[in-house]
Amino acid sequence: MALYLRLPATAGFNIDNELIIINAFNANEPEQSLHGKDVNIIASGPSIQQLPLAELLDTPTIFVNGSISLIGQHQFTDIAGYVISDARFINHQPEILQQYYTGQPLYATLAVFEAMATTHPDIMQTYHHAMRVLYSGAMGSQVKQAIFAYLEKITQKMPLSYFINNPNFIIDSDHKAADIGVSLNITHGFVEAGTVAYVAAQLAFSRQAASIHLYGIDLLNSKQPRFYENKNNSAPSMLSKVMNERIIPSFNLLGRIYQSHGVPVVNHSPISKTLFDTF
Repeated sequence: MALYLRLPATAGFNIDNELIIINAFNANEPEQSLHGKDVNIIASGPSIQQLPLAELLDTPTIFVNGSISLIGQHQFTDIAGYVISDARFINHQPEILQQYYTGQPLYATLAVFEAMATTHPDIMQTYHHAMRVLYSGAMGSQVKQAIFAYLEKITQKMPLSYFINNPNFIIDSDHKAADIGVSLNITHGFVEAGTVAYVAAQLAFSRQAASIHLYGIDLLNSKQPRFYENKNNSAPSMLSKVMNERIIPSFNLLGRIYQSHGVPVVNHSPISKTLFDTF
């Protein structure tokens, strides 16, 4: 029987000789509950430009990466979260965080916060109370802050089969390309699938959303600039490389599992919705 130990409850970052403590995500925190509300997750695909956003402004919304820039033109009344899972976004588009982040609930990996400690130390010092660490997979407790990032890298390389008997994860080891999986409570870690929207969907489920609505997960036009980019400043997208092997099968698994728990998942992207067979 595998032993699954608790994740570290906090992570510390030394900024200007000040130790900044950020709590790990814990679904048991009362303020984390979405209280059974419908939730929109807005990604960064070009189809966002055709979205009737006025109809979505009052629904709890989770933004990912550059989609937070939408708050500059639209008055979202219930920002339920902002998710960044890849530090490359911080390094490539630092101005987005500087311009649009003002203390909204931020959920990010250790690597992201490490990058922010360099690029946006003032933001971390000011808003660390609104931030939560998301871990990938499961790591042991009783570890020193200095080796958190190293342990997370090791965990990300662990085969998902390691978690097959962990009740907090559903792992499909029969997928022909590679094992895929989904978390039922990312207090215990999330599962990667090659896109930050997959992390955000697991966060929404863990926070007791009634239904999860996905916008801007276009996939098929991943070579086009994101809605907040242009041809001159677009960051490389890895979606096309992992789309068929990981992203689509993973979202199909997520949709099937969450539906079985009474939480429907709906893909509203006109570009990719026909790719998914479970929602």
